[in-house]
Order: sequence, then structure tokens, then C-alpha cells
Amino acid sequence: VLGTQIDAIMKTEDRDLFSKVADACGEKIAESSCCDSVPDAITAAEKIGYPVLVRAAYALGGLGSGFAYNEEDLKKLVSVALVNSPQVIIDKSLKGWKELEYEVVRDKNDNCITVCNMENFDPMGVHTGESIVIAPSQTLSNDEYYRLRQCALKIIRHLGIVGECNIQYAVDPHSSEFRIIEVNARLSRSSALASKATGYPLAYVAAKLALGHDLVQLRNSVTRCTTACFEPSLDYVVAKVPRWDLQKFSTVDARIGSAMQSVGEVMAIGRTFEETIQKALRMVDEASLGFDPIRYDLELNRRGSVALSQGESASESLEAELKKELANPTPVQMWAIAKAFEHGMDVEEVHELTSIDRWFLSKLHGLHMIKGTMKSMDFNQLRNQPELLKEAKLRGFSDRQIAALVSEPERMEYVASPALLPVDYGSLRYTGGPVSEAHIRHLRKKLGIVPVVKQIDTLAAEYPAETNYLYLTYSGEEHDVDLAGSEKQCSDVKVTDLTPAIPEPLTLKFQAQGSDSEEGESRIIVLGCGPYRIGSSVEFDWCSVSCVRTLRTVGHKAIVINCNPETVSTDFDESDRLYFEELSHERVMDISELENPRGVVISVGGQTPNNLALGLHRCGIRILGTSVEAIDACEDRNKFSKLCDSLRVDQPEWSQFATLEEARRFCKTAGYPVLVRPSYVLSGAAMRVVTNDDDLDLFLKTAAVVSRDHPVVISKYITGAKEVEMDGIGKAGELVNYAIAEHIENAGVHSGDATLLLPAQRLFVETHRRVKSISAKLCKALKISGPFNIQFICKDNEVKVIECNLRASRSMPFISKTYNVNFIELATRIMSGLPVYPAIIQPMDIDYVACKVPMFSFGRLKNSDPRLGVEMSSTGEVACFGVNAYEAFLKGMLAANFKLPAKNIVVSIGPVSAKTEFVSTGAARQLQDMGFSLFATKSTHEYLTKQGITCSLVYKPLIKREPNVLTMLQAGKIDMVIDVPDSMDSDALTDGFKMRRGAIEAGVSLITDIKTAIFAVTAIHKKWVRESSGKSFWDICSWQEYVEIVERLN
Repeated sequence: VLGTQIDAIMKTEDRDLFSKVADACGEKIAESSCCDSVPDAITAAEKIGYPVLVRAAYALGGLGSGFAYNEEDLKKLVSVALVNSPQVIIDKSLKGWKELEYEVVRDKNDNCITVCNMENFDPMGVHTGESIVIAPSQTLSNDEYYRLRQCALKIIRHLGIVGECNIQYAVDPHSSEFRIIEVNARLSRSSALASKATGYPLAYVAAKLALGHDLVQLRNSVTRCTTACFEPSLDYVVAKVPRWDLQKFSTVDARIGSAMQSVGEVMAIGRTFEETIQKALRMVDEASLGFDPIRYDLELNRRGSVALSQGESASESLEAELKKELANPTPVQMWAIAKAFEHGMDVEEVHELTSIDRWFLSKLHGLHMIKGTMKSMDFNQLRNQPELLKEAKLRGFSDRQIAALVSEPERMEYVASPALLPVDYGSLRYTGGPVSEAHIRHLRKKLGIVPVVKQIDTLAAEYPAETNYLYLTYSGEEHDVDLAGSEKQCSDVKVTDLTPAIPEPLTLKFQAQGSDSEEGESRIIVLGCGPYRIGSSVEFDWCSVSCVRTLRTVGHKAIVINCNPETVSTDFDESDRLYFEELSHERVMDISELENPRGVVISVGGQTPNNLALGLHRCGIRILGTSVEAIDACEDRNKFSKLCDSLRVDQPEWSQFATLEEARRFCKTAGYPVLVRPSYVLSGAAMRVVTNDDDLDLFLKTAAVVSRDHPVVISKYITGAKEVEMDGIGKAGELVNYAIAEHIENAGVHSGDATLLLPAQRLFVETHRRVKSISAKLCKALKISGPFNIQFICKDNEVKVIECNLRASRSMPFISKTYNVNFIELATRIMSGLPVYPAIIQPMDIDYVACKVPMFSFGRLKNSDPRLGVEMSSTGEVACFGVNAYEAFLKGMLAANFKLPAKNIVVSIGPVSAKTEFVSTGAARQLQDMGFSLFATKSTHEYLTKQGITCSLVYKPLIKREPNVLTMLQAGKIDMVIDVPDSMDSDALTDGFKMRRGAIEAGVSLITDIKTAIFAVTAIHKKWVRESSGKSFWDICSWQEYVEIVERLN
């Protein structure tokens, strides 16, 4: 093994060995003990003393961990943890201590340095992956900092680590005691953060050290002339804030603790803690203006809390609600602190409840004070106090946030002006009325309050650095880099409005290499994907990076704006310039003014950049590719529907409403079930299938705001139809390349959660032809240049369009890798005006199938219901190739941690149609032929027995009789559960929920969709048939061998 040796890894993973290492170095670790059964754990906990932290050994992200306050808690936690791991660790609880982390690098010659120290904003008891992290640490004294550093170097040298590792500490805030929590002898989640925070490429250095280099020989990859054997010094502060998507799961326990549940994170850079934290809070959530209680109010609203109503009792219930939130944090804790300050709590009270360091809280309280000052002013008073505006910008307030605070003046003094008012890049001269973001922008530009561009150079500007790793701040005098547009700060530009007809797409006029252009270098801005979240993840980063690489290959300078430290697009050597910044209108405008680009690409970063398109276009920014008018025509349900009607393209019956009454009337005429969705949303947020009037009322009152500005769209929900996706690339309205994939599940499962087959396997030729011709029609009508994706619903050869997205879709990387044709590269060439030749893809000639299978995190989300619906809930995906659809599908399922059943299978199927299908397709019979023992719940048992299938009866969880499904699951007697639920919406009280949850908690394979169940059974049967005749079922080839066919065609 290269790098750190195996015995060193064992010493860090095994608690007993590790405590010996700490003793040998004279350091202390948290009191703990290892157990492999429940009785052992109880004895250990009694010895250590409650409360204790329970965690599974060899598990990532604190899977299955939690705090136990008594024996009952302990039994529950330990039995779940033992499902995931052979060993359980019982730790003394250090809840409320400070948590710190050092990233350490050591080479074979014993050169050892600490690259970055990071401090958690949240105290111990919250997993590091769930905490807000600040680097460098802010609340340690110099003495403490060096003691921890000394200890880190001592331990790492003792272990003999070669490469990179991290060490975590708990520090007692009352004394200067500290304990070592653990050492990870590998790159960890925080290594990515530390690399981006310091500009010191840890993974690169670790790889070099593992190959036998030493730190002194290696160069610092930012300055390129100093050695890598140094500790970076930072003249800025960095904050990482995690992103959760718990609101997608109605029954989930939203508290955050020792087990990791966040799905993404953002990183912000600034010159003050306040500036950085406010930037980060805006990056992580579009609904947040910064450190502001509005986001918390929205959450209370969503939970249907009483605390928002007026009156005496409301104030008390708000106080109670706040205290509960601060003591048991959920993802909105940060905004709840803002609410608490507003409600009149002081730093001390909040500290008592949260154990967050007083230093952080007093800084946040300072923000609350500035906000209070601005709230009491009107626009004219603010205009007369430029130093207050400057202070607010230094502390990270955004223009939009300031506009929301400042009131409109009672009377306006008008200044006579020439006919046209000067307009700066989307900033407006204030002439009365409500204050908007554009007004504040205009004011601060007139006052000369503009951000400066700073470099991250690892050496705190003590050494000349060649780096393109940049951020914007208001604390600075000058730009660190040369900028094309920094001269013209206040030029007048007219506002560009949308044209009624869809215009031609914008491309760069092609210039042959060698001819000198009058502009010098050609700069293009590419907007990244923002934080990973459910529905917009690493696929869009793949798209951005492909786009950037293509732009650089054809001779443009690519500038990336993104704020996600987990991505490749935020590596400083991927682009010509990297702005680690917010993807907000204000920031993109600031950067566009400074860089003066020839165009901006918004179609490769998912929905976030797509939502900025309209505002940027209005401010005169050139959006490359498909026109903004076309994007609007697809996002606006009304316009899109009219477009489809004029093209004679069929779509499910639909209508839109601004009141409940109108909505009810439509549902009566169209008939239930219906699909309800608000406009402009990402990944089916707040979409729901509704089956009766009561559900409709409930859903519209709690989940969606129904108003004239945001009407709700209701469409007929077609049951039992197939869903098909078409991803394509257009060039000025001509379809250049396309790929058609089919879902295994029926329509009604969100496309991000569906299992995809490519090339489509089971479509009629006629369906295929129609899908292609509709796509070509839409492409022409919308004059598409660049990537787009259309979702169709097909039933009995009728093809209807569900929706069309004029941006790269989630399935782009999957398609590009299956056909070995980089679709984004084609799209980028089209947008930059280069000639493009379509790749030849012949689905008929391709003799392999690729299958994309979603990956879910139900095990980590306590109490969530593991089932599929119109809201997306998967957090990742895998894809596998096979000789046929069944082999590809089974490989994919195994890759997504599905375990093939060995003996006992529980079947519980709700809908009658699904029961019939399970028998008529022969799936039930196949399971019996293979010798599985089937167990079925009451109605399924009756039906199967009638059809001549042998199965034993088991009782549902809520009927307290044996043999019970839950008892069998907990005893480990079941290998697979097929549970097809009756209704679309579930409560935590149903039998089905208890059964699905039981399967997840026992680590048993679970299938909840009838189509997937039948496909899986058929696949397992095919494998059994082949293997019983002595042939092998698995066909294992490298990716290169599979895609050779496509290469031959081209």
C-alpha cells in the first residue's frame, strides 16, 4: 500500500489501539469503550455514566449514531447501529464543548505541517458534516492554538502517517482541557474544504507524498516558486454552511445531531466573520437574505405553527418555539437566532440554550443592531448617511436585504433631470415607491461603494502570487488582478425588455485563430451549480466543467462563478479565473461589470443559473445560446401550453388557478387523481398527487402559496402510463443530436428517482418516431441553441408532453457516457458559434444497455418514509452496462447497495391492479420456481393463494399478532420486502409505513414500485436460469469495450 501503512490505519480505526497511542504521547482521548452486543453496551454505559454517545465503528458520516440519556435510548440506538457495523463505540458525552479540527500533512522524512485549523460554529454533539465550520479558528487563544498544533504533530508523527490526515479535538470552554476525538488517516470531507479554503491542494500533495516525494521538493502550486513545506497564512475568513433538504420528507425527524443528514454545502470567503457568514447563508438557501428572521418565519409557516399569529399567547408560544429550536437545532437554527434577537433575547440567553461561543453570537448580535438602525430609516436618510451603507456592505448585507429594511420616505424631493434617467447595469435612480434592489445598487454606485476583487494566494499577500482564485469583498482598497471593466463604473445602459416573439439565439461570431480581434482576449462567464441538493447535484458540475474545458480548448478565457467547495469547477486550475462567490443577481452583475465578458452561459448549471437569466438579460448581459424569451416560454406554464397548442402537440389536460374555489371546480370536471404544482420550481418541490377534495384543501393551505403572482397549475394525472425522456442539443432550432431513455417505473415517479434504460428498450417504433418529431417541432419553435430536455408521457401510442427544460438536464452525463458523445461539448461549440457535426448514434445497432439506478438515503433520515413519488428524494445515482436490460439493471441495483435475496421474501401489495399484474406477468410464479419462501400480508395472501401460489400469512405491524412482519425483520429472517403502497400520500401511522421503515432499519432490501418489483424478479429469474445451466450471467467488460461500437459508427 502506498502512503500511510495499514497498521497506522488500524491504529486510528480501532479504539483500543488508538487510546494506547494517545497514552504513549501523553494526551487524553474521550472516555470510551467498544462493544459488540447490547448487554456489553449497557455495562459500558453504566461504567462511563449517562449521557453517552453511541456510534458505529467503520461507518461514514456518523451513520446510526445518537445520544442516549438512559438504558432505553441505549438499547434502541445500539440495535440499529449493529445492523450497519460489527462494533459499536460508546463515548462519554462531551456535548457543549468546542469542536476543532486540524488538517495535517507529513512526508516520509518526517517533515510535518498543519495546513489548516478549523473551528465548528456548533458545539460538540453536532456532527462536523452538519456543522457550520469557520477557518481559521476565531475563538482560540494563541496558547490554545499552539497546544493543539503541538499535540497534532506529536500524534501524527507517532502514527507514522505519510500523506494527509485530520485530527479532531473537543475543547472545554470553561477550562483549557482538551480531548482528542479521532484521527482519520485519509483525506476526509473537511480536506476538500481545507484545500479550497487555503489554496493548498491537499489531495495532490498527498498523492505526491505517497509516491515517495518529500515536502521540500514539492512546489506550492499557487505561487509556483516557493516550497510546499509551509503552513498557509490567511488574510481572510472562510465559512462552510451545510445544505439540508429535510422538508421533502413529511414525516422526518428534523433535528440535527451526531449523524450526518446534509446533502451539500457552500463555502464563502470574506474579510470579516459577519460578511462571510451572511454570504454563506444566502448561498445555501435562495429564500434567505442573510442573517435574517424571514427564513425562519417561512419555516414556522410550513410547519403550521401557532407562533406566527398575533396576540399575547402567540408571543409566549413563539418564545417556547424559539427555545425548543435553539436547544435542539434543526436546519433553520441560524435564522432562529436572528428571530430570537429580534424577539428580545440577548447573547447570554442564546448562549445558555445553544452553547455556541459568545464571540460568534456577539458578532451576530452586531448584525442585528445594524439591521435595527436601517429599519428605522427611510431611503432619503440612508442616502445622507453613506458611512452606514458602507458599514452594512462591509458586514455582508446584500442590496436586496438593505432594500427590504429601508422604508419609503413620506415625501420625495424631486430633482429635475433630462428626459432619460441614467440607469447603471440594472440599477435604478430612486423616484419614490417601495425600495428595490436596483435602487440600492444605484445609490451605492453613485456613492462609490463598490466591491474589490481579492486573490487567495496562501501567503497572505507577502509574496507575489500567480493565482486566479478570487473573491469579492468590500474590505479592501484595490483590486489584486487586472480587470477589463474596472474603469467604467457608472456608465448608462438602457433596460432590455423581453420581445413578444422568440428571437434568434445568441452565439459568438466565430473568429479564426490568428486574425487579431479588436477585443484582445475573449472572456466568457460560466455560472456553476451552487450547493448540491436533492434534484441538483454533481451532474450539473460535470456539465459546467465540460463546458469550461471546451471553451478553453477553442481559445476562450473561461471565468467560473460558483460557491460549492465539493465541485471540480471550483478547482482553481480548471478555469482561467475562478470567483468563489454567490450565484445571486447582485454578485453576477458585479463580476460582469468588472470582467466585461462577451457572454454568459447559464444553461449548464441546473436551475439556479436558469432562474437568474431573466434579471441578467434585463440588465443588458448577453446570455449565450437559447434566448431568455424561450426560457421564459418554457418556465411559464401558460405560455408553454399555448405554444404546444399552436404546434398541435398534445399535453395532459391542465389549468391554472389563483383561488381554491376555481381549483376545486377544475378537479370536479377533469376527475381525480390530479397533479398539483406551483410555477418556477426545482426538482418537483411542493408537487403532489391529490386524490380528493380534502387532500387538495390541505395541500394548498400548507405547502404552496396560492396568489395572483404565483398561480398554481393543476393537471390531470394519467395512471399506468410510461414516462420517456428526450435529451437533445439544438442549433438555431435544428435538432443536432438526441437520446431517448425510458423509465422502468410508470409515470408518477419523479424522473430523478426513476430507473432509466438507455437506449430505450420497450417502446413501439411509432412512439419513438412521435417523440422525435415533437422534439424537433419544439426545438424549431423555441429556436433552441444548446442543451434541452423534454419529458413525455406515453400510453397506447399516444404521446403527451409533460414539460420542457431549456438547460442541461440531470441525465446529460449518463447519456454522454453511455453513447461516448459529450453532449455538452457539442452544445458549447454551438453557443460559441463554431461549426458542429452531429455524432452518429444508432440505438438499433448498439448491442449493450446502460441502466441508471437512483441511490436513496432513507437509512440516515430518521422516520422518513422510504417510497417514491412526484417529489424527488434520491441523493445520488449509479449506472451500469450490460448485455441486456436485465443484466444492466441487476448490476445497477447491486451497485446501489441492493442485496439479492437468499430465502425469505415478504410481499404486501395494496392496489388490486398491482396484485393482478404481479401474478399475470408471472413474477409470483418465478419466485416460487426459484425456491423462495413467500410471506404475504392478509389481502395479498388471499389473492395469491386463490391464484395457486403457495405463501405463508404474516400480520402487519399494527396488528399485534405473530408471526408479525416487524418481529421477523428485526430477527433478520427476511431478505427482501416488496411493499407497494395504496395511496400516494402517507402518514407515519399506517402499517405500510411501519413495514417500510422496519425494512430500512433492519438493512433489508426494499422495493416499493410494482414495475421495479416485476423487473427485478424477472432479472433474478434470468440469472437463476442461466446459472443453473452452468453458464455465467455477469458479463464484465471495461467501459472502453462497451462503447467501441459507437466509435466504429463514427
